[in-house]
Amino acid sequence: MFIAKADGTTEEFEPHKLISSLKRAGAKDNVAEDITRDIETTLWDGMSTEEIYSRAFARLREHRSGVAARYSLKRAVLDFGPSGFPFEDYMGELFRAEGKVAEVRKIIKGACVEHEVDVVVEDGAKKLYVEAKFHNAAGFKTDLKVVLYVQARIDDIGEGRGMVATNTKFTDKAIEYSECKGLELLAWDYPQGATLHDRIDKAGLYPVTALTSLSKSEKTALLSQQMVLCNTLPKHTDLLRRAGVSDKKAGQVLEEVGALCVPGKGL
Repeated sequence: MFIAKADGTTEEFEPHKLISSLKRAGAKDNVAEDITRDIETTLWDGMSTEEIYSRAFARLREHRSGVAARYSLKRAVLDFGPSGFPFEDYMGELFRAEGKVAEVRKIIKGACVEHEVDVVVEDGAKKLYVEAKFHNAAGFKTDLKVVLYVQARIDDIGEGRGMVATNTKFTDKAIEYSECKGLELLAWDYPQGATLHDRIDKAGLYPVTALTSLSKSEKTALLSQQMVLCNTLPKHTDLLRRAGVSDKKAGQVLEEVGALCVPGKGL
């Protein structure tokens, strides 16, 4: 059986990949295997990865919302919305969680012109200038044009290192050029062993859009109040009320936050 990926390509369905992603989210072995078997029995040639995700997510949600939320992490980042600003803020928070100083949307004077840099990261005397490229659909890839543009900005700034960070993927040409120029790349699945997914998991930095107990409109209302991280909600419950969340439902939301922010909590 072949399945259709978000970028329009197809690949053979491999059960072990689904089992691995479910276990990574915190599902125990038997739960991951049961869900995968159920999906295999209804699989058809050309089924989309989106359909497979939806079915697996629904089954996980029946067991424990915290695990379902972790499984939906990639979708949660895609749900930041069209402005891209929450993604910039989120990347800033990720670097801070890793012990670095980070400022978002900072104006940097270059040799020729000024540049608004999405995230400026300081780690001791070292500086990293980050261009955050957000896509709200999994099939979009950050291409060669973007890395060429970012490298030109770094050359004009004349100091520090450059990075392009995206919530989806890079094209092969973008990776080839960046490796040649020494421009750092960070994507959902790149570089191996230190991907965006890996770093989010390690930091436990889950966005409010991952919470299964909130509606889409409630998530949007929280993002509009610059509330990006779910683990900050317990200190700002007033923002839940402003987002239209009832006191009764707020209790459910905070319970899910507690489950989501406990590393390694499985079914």
